[in-house]
Amino acid sequence: MKNKILIASGLLLLGSCNSTTTIKTEHKSINPKDKEIFISDLKQRTFNFFWDLADKTTYQIPDRYPNETFASIAATGFGLSTYLIGIENKYITRDQGAERVLKTLRWLNNSVQSPNKTNTTGYKGFYYHFLTNNEGFRFKDVELSTVDTGLLMAGILSCQSYFDGNNDQEKEIRDLADKLYLRVEWDWAMNGQKVMTMGWHPESGFIDCNWIGYTEAMVLEILALGSPTHPIADDAWSSWCKTYKWADFYGYDHVNFESLFGHQYSQMFIDFRGIQDPYMQAKYIDYFENSRRATLSNRAYCIKNPENFNAYSDTIWGLTACDGPADTTISFKNKNVLIRTYTARGASVQYIVDDGTIAPTAAGGSIPFAPEECISALIAMKNTYGNALYSQYGFKDSFNPSFITKKYPNGWFDKDYLGIDQGPIVIQLENYQTGLIWNLMKKNKYVVNGLKRAGFKGGWLGD
Repeated sequence: MKNKILIASGLLLLGSCNSTTTIKTEHKSINPKDKEIFISDLKQRTFNFFWDLADKTTYQIPDRYPNETFASIAATGFGLSTYLIGIENKYITRDQGAERVLKTLRWLNNSVQSPNKTNTTGYKGFYYHFLTNNEGFRFKDVELSTVDTGLLMAGILSCQSYFDGNNDQEKEIRDLADKLYLRVEWDWAMNGQKVMTMGWHPESGFIDCNWIGYTEAMVLEILALGSPTHPIADDAWSSWCKTYKWADFYGYDHVNFESLFGHQYSQMFIDFRGIQDPYMQAKYIDYFENSRRATLSNRAYCIKNPENFNAYSDTIWGLTACDGPADTTISFKNKNVLIRTYTARGASVQYIVDDGTIAPTAAGGSIPFAPEECISALIAMKNTYGNALYSQYGFKDSFNPSFITKKYPNGWFDKDYLGIDQGPIVIQLENYQTGLIWNLMKKNKYVVNGLKRAGFKGGWLGD
């Protein structure tokens, strides 16, 4: 996530690259039945990541697997919505899903909220970015994260809207969702400014970085505006929009943000089709269309492939935050290339961070915006690289066909799956097919109130 400290852990590998690999890309149309089989398999495998791997004590979702590090509160938010997808697709029963959600919310509600440096889970309703496995305490010195708490709350509110039954279990889910959301002190996190801080440390106070548009934090702003207990100011959204960068990038005029996750995370939860704030009304589009253009411009950049990396094509593409091979500089095609482990890769008029590493979640999380291009890319990646990239829980996090060494003669392939990159794939697949999470959030009064306070009108919101 942009300008965040300790986003996710990376693997430290060293090596060099001095050879190329030719990738044969299939351009023929995809058989509809094969496409259906692939989507069905991908969705269930990716769902299983969340269902199988939730911590048995805290029910938080791991940041990554099989490398065990810590739990991610954003991934937990994604996981909560994913359980609903599991119910609707009959991977699990409604009772099984409700039981898992209830255990997760109970643990979050009972976890330690305090200003202490250690043995705490959060403070003022917010949660620390990463939590230790088993105990669920702050991991090392990570920040109290505003955006990750926002993504966690979005998942919680999707469950509140879904579990509408009159039995004790579903009533408790709704009550706990209310309690968890309403106790978040969004106004405190403004730190006396017009824009929200990215986080807080008990050792030093607020982080000297703020959330300003356009990033993945749209949903954070909407939830903060919608709160009846700790709302942020009326002009917060207009302040957020003031730093938007509207420009053409590879043939698409849009509000630029280099990594595709910034165009995906909020739209996993909120259906922006047909609704507009004053900024988008003036541009005659909506944020959904903006993300469509961002997706296609990302793809167009990869097709053009100005750095001449291996494998990039009209079906092998996608730059976003993800793992990478190593923190090193290599010689590649007679030039030096800076290679990174985990970083926010992407391409826009503002920044280009491209070291030859492609992440399937870049296409997977954009499926509703450009389904033909994104699904074709995922199928091509699976068919081209097989088990090296696609295995037990669907797509491994990333791969770099240009990072070729004695250890990686066929290029580098991640060994891990990442929770925050698995979530967009399964949730956006479901939104594309049924609109499930979008429709649930349309029914949530806090989300609706936040959108209206931000100045959104039209479409399903009305005037």
